[in-house]
Amino acid sequence: MKHLKEGESGVASLWRITRVSLASSWRFQQWKLELRRQREQLMEETPKSTKRTLLFIRHGQTTWNIEHLLSGQLSGVALTETGREQAARLAEALKILPITAVISSPLERARDTAGYLAASCELTVQVDDDLMDTNVGSWSGQKIEELSKADPAWKAFVHDPTSAPEGVETFPQVQKRAVEAVERWLKLEEIGDYLAFVAHADVVKLLLAHYMELDVKRAGWLSIDNASVSMVELEDEQRPRIVAIGWNPQPGWLKPPAPPASVLEKGSNNV
Repeated sequence: MKHLKEGESGVASLWRITRVSLASSWRFQQWKLELRRQREQLMEETPKSTKRTLLFIRHGQTTWNIEHLLSGQLSGVALTETGREQAARLAEALKILPITAVISSPLERARDTAGYLAASCELTVQVDDDLMDTNVGSWSGQKIEELSKADPAWKAFVHDPTSAPEGVETFPQVQKRAVEAVERWLKLEEIGDYLAFVAHADVVKLLLAHYMELDVKRAGWLSIDNASVSMVELEDEQRPRIVAIGWNPQPGWLKPPAPPASVLEKGSNNV
């Protein structure tokens, strides 16, 4: 896939995100109506179909999310009771889909979320290490607010995640391994046409940025809630179709992201 130059302006990136978000909102409504009308036909979809549907799911809430701590690739970060309820609710909402595979990051919070979905689909969870969260090195376990106040290296990374200190993954590195993981699974003929990948906020954002052809530096502007699903349809010789961004079975889904203040300031200066 041909990507935009990393130098795409902030205003141009914001417009791209907003445009795709609005388009996906309309597509998602049409998709739901079509799904209701043709539920039986969907379940009996011919194997000759060239369309593949990818579901990118973020894990449910953890205590670390509540406390704004960086989990990174640390193990032992479990779902809260709310997180388990979110995962169960999402799994119930997605039961209508003929999901053919559930593939998860090996980290507990993702794997446990995947377990709810797999159980509802009568599938087993398959694990792929390349779906792991961003390796944030020594920042793991630290509070984001404190890093933002006192750590220049962290602030520089947030400003430009394409560059990172030693031991910390950059966004391009995370995106590369995540995209390669998805493409590996897509090559398996027996895997089917409805693949659910359960991972982490950064991973979901970077996968969406890839299919949106969004500058990887701007992926952090996407909003991906806990236990939400983003959907991408792939079809031969067609551009990827973003059907949903950060949807969950609650009010308030599919809102265009709020632009960073710095982008608004730049935009107002250019008027």
